[in-house]
Amino acid sequence: MAFPDRGLYGITQTGKTAEALFDAVAAAIQGGAAAIQYRDKNPANAPYVARELVKLCHEHNIPLIINDDVELALSAKADGVHLGKDDSEIIAARYRLGSSAIVGISCYNDLDRALNAQNLGATYVAFGRFFNSGSKPLAASADIDTLRQAQAALHVPIVAIGGILPENGGQLISAGADLLAVIGGVFDRDPEQSALAFQHLFDT
Repeated sequence: MAFPDRGLYGITQTGKTAEALFDAVAAAIQGGAAAIQYRDKNPANAPYVARELVKLCHEHNIPLIINDDVELALSAKADGVHLGKDDSEIIAARYRLGSSAIVGISCYNDLDRALNAQNLGATYVAFGRFFNSGSKPLAASADIDTLRQAQAALHVPIVAIGGILPENGGQLISAGADLLAVIGGVFDRDPEQSALAFQHLFDT
């Protein structure tokens, strides 16, 4: 399944029961999420959760991406993987998952890294954090001007992440973000209503 060109990219929270996670993701999808990333740093039941999330997302024709675990993405038949610091992993992930898989990568505030990732075959690049983030409080900050530069230099979708809420996301879209990747701004609130609020930013 293809990665979207625009919209809300929901990222799951750690610490929820599987059932609570499924309910929250279903609500976010109902509200208009265009893609979901499964992120869990304590993945005792990750294979089961990943498979169920793939089913849920595919029922609504949206992709499910796995955070930083190529083998889990492969076994769960997910649509792709999001990679972290090592951009050399792009080629290896593409080899394992296939030419049609989604392979995204974090680029923080580094446009050169994003250009290199694009050249290596990344499906999308992600910049951030742009605002204070409860999910990643120690993450390096990014400048909104980086989005403007990226929009002019790149042809793959540009994702913004980090402390994004409906109240501050519009300025990132205006600066060049194609998608907003959100954890707490969706899943710490009513997921359906929050997703609807984000979707409104893309519709205006």
